[in-house]
Amino acid sequence: MARIKGGMNAKKKHNRVLKLAKGYRGARSKQYRIAKQSVMRALNSSYAGRKERKRQFRQLWIARINAAARLNGISYSKFMFGLKNAGVDMNRKMLAEMAVNDAEGFASLAELAKKNLQSA
Repeated sequence: MARIKGGMNAKKKHNRVLKLAKGYRGARSKQYRIAKQSVMRALNSSYAGRKERKRQFRQLWIARINAAARLNGISYSKFMFGLKNAGVDMNRKMLAEMAVNDAEGFASLAELAKKNLQSA
């Protein structure tokens, strides 16, 4: 039986990595060994970045809700606690959207939260 060498598979693997490294500077986009390291690091960073983006958006929503709540005379934590007591099940993304685009609707939620703080 004839011997089969792995040249085709190795070339395919190298080209796959080099394609991912396209646009990198210098040897990072030309030499397989260095490109492989750069691509591995980039893929790890992109995974971490997707998680980080979720944290940053939540942080932004909370800042917006807090600013709007304070304009209505209540702190963020009391506002959220009041909404919880009132049974309003709204996520922070929607509350932040209301805070920016629907000020009177948010004000009515703030009043509801204030009313439910005293009853609790």
